[in-house]
Amino acid sequence: MKQIAIVILNWNGVQLLEQFLPSIVAYSPEATIYVADNASTDSSIAFVTANYPGVNIIVNKDNYGFAQGYNEALQHVDEEIYALVNSDIEVTENWLQPIIDTFNNETATAIIQPKILDYKNKAYFEYAGAAGGYIDKYGYPYCRGRVFDTVEKDLGQYDDHATIFWASGACFFIRKKIFKELQGFDSSFFAHQEEIDLCWRANNKGHLIKYNYLSKVYHVGGATLQQGNAKKTYLNFRNSLLMLTKNLPQWKLFPVLFCRMILDGIAALQFLLKGKIDHSTAIFKAHLNFYALVSNAYKKRDDFQMKKYYRAESIVYTYYIKGGKVFVK
Repeated sequence: MKQIAIVILNWNGVQLLEQFLPSIVAYSPEATIYVADNASTDSSIAFVTANYPGVNIIVNKDNYGFAQGYNEALQHVDEEIYALVNSDIEVTENWLQPIIDTFNNETATAIIQPKILDYKNKAYFEYAGAAGGYIDKYGYPYCRGRVFDTVEKDLGQYDDHATIFWASGACFFIRKKIFKELQGFDSSFFAHQEEIDLCWRANNKGHLIKYNYLSKVYHVGGATLQQGNAKKTYLNFRNSLLMLTKNLPQWKLFPVLFCRMILDGIAALQFLLKGKIDHSTAIFKAHLNFYALVSNAYKKRDDFQMKKYYRAESIVYTYYIKGGKVFVK
């Protein structure tokens, strides 16, 4: 049995499979490849079966979203390292060996992210993960190479092997035993920020998360849910509050949540002033649904929460008030 399993979660993505599965098959001899299908109604399964008989197919009973979709599918995967790869990822030659070497040589490393560049503009980092992620005190995520909407050109400034706080779900490597220890993704998230929540829980347990620049992939981004989609706004705001409730140190929980709700209100007002009523409404709905789920989220808290979970005090203040548009090492 091979050491690593590439698992591609798919929902009605036959066109993406046609475009991006060839590079994964061509450049991944070290891995067993799976397509985990979230009850697609298009020809995805027929396409894989006809054209890539060596690719294993896992069929989920419903469209469970990203979080539960992977939780369900990975129950059928035996390899010791999971590579969770979006269906809109193009990989490069020798992308897996640096990851395998890191896992073999660093027993404390639990999760790894490669360098993620923009498929549409390959000289630049990609929004979803860039060169590895962090959060600020209030739970806002940002990356080395991407802060809010400012994305850096790849000039080799992040050609290193850094310890990061979270790895992007666009291309996410994790040891099977750690995924099981953490009980997988939180299925209540459905999609968006579930990987940050899982990484935060991994950090709470003392596991290391690394970025390895020697592994390089290209990501389209927004292929399944566009960046400007109000549903994405809803999921991001709701899930961020759930993540904070689950993982903040007890003494920071209520002060940080209170500040975050004020900041979310300001964001909703800004959307409203820009005429983006659907996004403003999405934030309102996110908060209403959070109130319905907060009690259950609180019950999921670990016995221990790391005290210093953030690198920047407020990335919002740094970016919008001080004009700090790029990551500072």
